[in-house]
Amino acid sequence: MLTTALYTPEQVRELDQIAITEAGIPGLRLMERAGRRAFAVLRSNWPQARRITIFCGGGNNAGDGYVVGRLAHEAGLEVEVIYLSDPHRLKGDAATQAQRFLETSAACKPFDAHQLDSGDVIVDALLGTGLDRPVAGEYAAAVEAINGQKGPVLALDIPSGLHARTGSELGCAVQAHATVTFVGLKSGLFTARGPALCGTLFFDDLGTAAVNANRLEPYARLVSPDDLTTALTPRPRDAHKGDCGHVLIIGGGPGMAGAARLAGEAALRCGAGLVSVATRTEHISALVGARPELMVHGVESANQIAALLERCTTIVVGPGLGQDSWADELWHAAMASPISKVIDADGLNILANQGVAADNAVLTPHPGEAARLLGQSTAQISADRFAAARALALSTAAKGTGTSGTSKGAGTIATAIATAEDNGAAKGTGTVAAPKGTGTVAVLKGPGTIIDDGVNVALANCGNPGMASGGMGDVLSGMIGAFIAQGLDLATAARCAVLAHGTAADKAAAVRGERSLLAADLLEEIKLD
Repeated sequence: MLTTALYTPEQVRELDQIAITEAGIPGLRLMERAGRRAFAVLRSNWPQARRITIFCGGGNNAGDGYVVGRLAHEAGLEVEVIYLSDPHRLKGDAATQAQRFLETSAACKPFDAHQLDSGDVIVDALLGTGLDRPVAGEYAAAVEAINGQKGPVLALDIPSGLHARTGSELGCAVQAHATVTFVGLKSGLFTARGPALCGTLFFDDLGTAAVNANRLEPYARLVSPDDLTTALTPRPRDAHKGDCGHVLIIGGGPGMAGAARLAGEAALRCGAGLVSVATRTEHISALVGARPELMVHGVESANQIAALLERCTTIVVGPGLGQDSWADELWHAAMASPISKVIDADGLNILANQGVAADNAVLTPHPGEAARLLGQSTAQISADRFAAARALALSTAAKGTGTSGTSKGAGTIATAIATAEDNGAAKGTGTVAAPKGTGTVAVLKGPGTIIDDGVNVALANCGNPGMASGGMGDVLSGMIGAFIAQGLDLATAARCAVLAHGTAADKAAAVRGERSLLAADLLEEIKLD
């Protein structure tokens, strides 16, 4: 079972040292335990495997690989180690484990891309969690060779080529079928390319949990079902709709009524007492017919939503809004309100071109929208999703006038990223100190959605590739709005909604399949007590 604490690779190395120096667990013993756990996973997942090929590099990750090789040989399996660093030149505990392997009769030879025999299982022990530059040379060739093998791949600690903090792919990376990681969960395993490259993830603290408990503040935390249980307490038996909040959805431009409908129904499913939709007049009959519980208002100008803004407790602006003059007028009216807001989709696109404040708001961009807000490329956002989320969360405070000041956003991103780096967000030195009360929570969507309130970082380990379809973000924005309307603070509402959203998607995909998944399918799977 996975813990909820996520660490940077630097922090995990510190936890290693705490176990060694304070608990008196020798590093060699930790390496032996890691290899034994990895071999147990190998045998459990591929019990019929007889031929094991192990690729070893030049660090402690290789030491783990040599342990697996020795244990596999002792178990009567045919083992071949392919090394990229001469085992006689290794240092420390890795050298000791390599020597123990060499004392067996198992095969051990240098890497040659032209002379490779595929084993039943391939073990990746090339590069560990300290990698911070693109994989090149022989190591890149070895990664390519591993990915070209027919058998399943088991990665030790992390797939070679994956950045352990950010989850970005450093030039090239091993595509593993399973990964066994040790001591502490690395944040990069759960976001960006991490989930896709890791395959099934196994974790073992190697007996260090007791000594390491509460020693370091995690870099981030996984959102867990306990978060939902704690936040969504049972309703009083005498509760009425007025106690449960009133969400106003502003959206549904020409041809986009469905987006407003999805956001509105999601808010209802998550317990909002009342949900109003301010949309184009031509959408009224379709929306009411699809979901009669929605209170649908046709509006032609900002003046017509003034009364709705007075009555609601949360605003969701952006689902299907468009970017025409009608959308711009309604957007400005919403932003002028002091009420808590969720800004999504076209609401974010308009925000990227405006210089007004976005305080007291949850921003829900996908990487492309985040790039526009921060004046970066999508590739830059994906290269360090944690830094991007922190920049979004800090951008109101950093600029002082809004989340994004110009269409290019250069001033905002430069200041916000610099602030994040100075406090450790981009360097991975631990929990990042930041000014409290900035009033902006960033929800950076994608594999391993990140929720950052400028102080705390959470990450969702749920959802599936079937969510790569239109309308999913509309559902999420309505869910966040509903939780805010019921009294949750912005960050808690965002965390709970992201978890409930991903969980509903996983349940729906289990029934319909990932490829056939629709955003509306999630609505039937949202079940909250």
